[in-house]
Amino acid sequence: MHNPLLPDFRIRQRDYILEISRAITQELDLDKVLARILTISIEMLAGQAGLIALREEKGGWTVAASQGIPPAFIRHLDPLLAAVPEREEPARYELPEINRLLQSLTRAASWGLLTGVVLPLITHRRVVGVILIFRNYKGVFSANDTALLQSFADQAAIAVNNALLYTQISNEKRRLDAILDSAADGILILGPDHKIERCNRAFVRLIGIPASEIQGRTHEEVMRFEHRKDGMSLEQAEAGGWPLTPNATLYVEGDLQRPNGLPLPVGVTYAPLLSPDGSLLNIVATIRDITRFREADELKSTFISVISHELKTPVALIKGYVSTLRRDDVSWDRDVIQDSLQVIEEEADRLTELIENLLDASRLQAGALSINLSDLALDQLAREVAQRFQTQTKVHTIHVEFPENFPVILGDEARLTQVLSNLLSNAIKYSPAGGDIVIRGQARPEQVIVCVSDSGPGIAPGDIPHIFDRFYRSRDATRRTKGAGLGLYLARAVIEAHNGRIWVDPKPDAGARICFSLPRADQVQTRTRRSQTTTS
Repeated sequence: MHNPLLPDFRIRQRDYILEISRAITQELDLDKVLARILTISIEMLAGQAGLIALREEKGGWTVAASQGIPPAFIRHLDPLLAAVPEREEPARYELPEINRLLQSLTRAASWGLLTGVVLPLITHRRVVGVILIFRNYKGVFSANDTALLQSFADQAAIAVNNALLYTQISNEKRRLDAILDSAADGILILGPDHKIERCNRAFVRLIGIPASEIQGRTHEEVMRFEHRKDGMSLEQAEAGGWPLTPNATLYVEGDLQRPNGLPLPVGVTYAPLLSPDGSLLNIVATIRDITRFREADELKSTFISVISHELKTPVALIKGYVSTLRRDDVSWDRDVIQDSLQVIEEEADRLTELIENLLDASRLQAGALSINLSDLALDQLAREVAQRFQTQTKVHTIHVEFPENFPVILGDEARLTQVLSNLLSNAIKYSPAGGDIVIRGQARPEQVIVCVSDSGPGIAPGDIPHIFDRFYRSRDATRRTKGAGLGLYLARAVIEAHNGRIWVDPKPDAGARICFSLPRADQVQTRTRRSQTTTS
């Protein structure tokens, strides 16, 4: 049958091809490309409706665009298309199968009133989709018409393939952005000229500069090291021929300068991205905050230094006095022997205390510091500890000031004795000129507070934030007194294990005062009863 619309089609065929060509170069949004191709196809073939089905990457087909077709028809068509089996040569099998399926469905849905024209979308010998146009008449296409329709379909296939590739690239970019922004380490992507093309949120937080002020600047402007510990700089490495292979990573460690003036210890790994011909495309820099590693190294060095010194001194004294007492050429009187044995005993006690503190510190790190709670009269415990320490000093007077009827607490007597002993020992140690040492207790509605104060020079403001740190000792303390820097660290652990709090009460030039709070026994029991009631 002659189709009266074909002459008009021949007249406009060039316009259609040109319009699709423009869509290829101007539009990359897949939905818009499909809608435009479908509109042109319906108009070109004088159809009443149409659809475009695209082949899925994982197999099967899906309707990606439609016009003039009821939703119920689409819903019925989707599972049928998905069931079309894949073959090694889809153009030979899938297209005829889809054509047969669509023609059959079209006749059934329209009671034989519509016919369909199928245009395959083939690019790079791969079927990416089909265009199905529904018409109310049968048409016969000449060889020239068929060639023109296929030319149109080929142009449309290129447009669809480009849009699919753009969508895939956009999805990959979003995925890469999500990976970069979720990374805990800072990441910079540099061009071959060291211009920063991309930075993630972690690096923005580390450096303290907005991303808009980082991107576009050079690596040398942003990554400025105050001190560089390990490895040569990126610029020095490149001057020496780096990178020779894609796996030639470079590691640099140092203190990164920041706008806030506080340098940040970082370890930077540079990894090259090379083209197949070996030219440098990008450099990916991974910046890791190594503050904790640096602190761990410093702590290890401090531990070795402190422990070696604290162990060496009593061992040397014990050995010296024992060697002296064992001399055969001297006869010692009883007083000298007693004094020597006293020194040996005191140094042995120091060693025992140091070992116990180290064991407690290890238990604390392992989360195994045990607390055995029982009713405890803290005021009576303070008086017993004070009485014992008063015998150890002649230049200090220890006062214990607690109000009458001081509340009972739930506490571990041995551990709280350890806390009070550490505080009193420090008060005596850091007020060598003597004076008053006061243990004062206060009762509050929900807690009790105990403070230990001395008459020494006090704690320097710069030391206050660190005095409860493990192995921390101020410069003055290191120079004037013995100790491993574990007493207050363990005291804080014990108090916090009792659900309490310990702090320094600043008193410049008026002695040191350290306070801790503990919950009252009646408050603990009340909270326990409420918890049990809620649970039941």
